Amino acid sequence: MKRILVIGASSAIASACARIWAGQGASLFLVARDEEKLRSLSADLAVRGAASVATFQMAAEDTLRHPDMLAQAVKALGQVDIALIAHGTLPDQHACEADAGLTLRELTTNATSVMALLTILANHFEAQKGGAIGVITSVAGDRGRPSNYVYGSAKAAVSAFCEGLRARLHKAGVSVTDIRPGFVATPMTQGLPLPGPLVAQPGAVVRRIVAGLDRKADVLYVPAFWRLIMFAVRSIPGAVFKRMTL
Repeated sequence: MKRILVIGASSAIASACARIWAGQGASLFLVARDEEKLRSLSADLAVRGAASVATFQMAAEDTLRHPDMLAQAVKALGQVDIALIAHGTLPDQHACEADAGLTLRELTTNATSVMALLTILANHFEAQKGGAIGVITSVAGDRGRPSNYVYGSAKAAVSAFCEGLRARLHKAGVSVTDIRPGFVATPMTQGLPLPGPLVAQPGAVVRRIVAGLDRKADVLYVPAFWRLIMFAVRSIPGAVFKRMTL
């Protein structure tokens, strides 16, 4: 039986992963800022077959509460086999360009709060000598584009953090999976002018995530075709790239 900690559990991707794990009979510890959504998701997962479901209300940016959250998760689960970090926001790039304070708040949500969580999780898993950590980043972190470089820079920072952490924790038998979704049809992307053929449904995305965590993948593009797309984007010479509208 898997014992799984899900941070940002009310997000579309995280809750869909949790439903798969519930169907496998896992024990789950859910963390999110919205208590009502936590209660609703907990009841749904219990019906779907979860061995147990416990919840913890917390904004991920509240770093002072991170240690207590982890302590409660360990108490409820006995041991954490998998931890998934899935919280985040999609900022308005133009608004961030006009407001340095907003830029810093978005970087806190999408980067530094994630790194803070990874730090305490890494120490726990290292002492435990086993387990898997998954982090939702984004293909946006592969290259800074003018249309979303605030968001992309936050995700790039987390990806670099994960790469170093992965090398550190490998020696303790702990995997760190950097999960890089492309366009996914979720409430966060609703209303955006996205290219239809490249927009994936959450169901296909989460099946790949769950499987990737099971096989302890290092970097997981979801859907898989984004690996080729971002390889092409990264290969564009800088002199050409800065003249493009992306």
